[in-house]
Amino acid sequence: MLNLIFTVILVATSLLLILMVLLHKGRGGGLSDMFGGGVSSGLGGSSVAERNLDRLTVGLGVIWGATIIGLSLLMAYNGV
Repeated sequence: MLNLIFTVILVATSLLLILMVLLHKGRGGGLSDMFGGGVSSGLGGSSVAERNLDRLTVGLGVIWGATIIGLSLLMAYNGV
């Protein structure tokens, strides 16, 4: 039963994390930025909505990571 709960939480947070990452505004020019082809702007001009989205994404990532660790420990000790 506990495995099912952790699995549902993992699937839900995975889908929400994908959505949150896709909501972020693109900040680079792609591969050309790696080789010095573009000038990136500073992060100081972020709006309140972008900062809240960043915090929400990081928080969701922490929950996602903790769920993976919890599920793996549960499976290791229960022999599933």
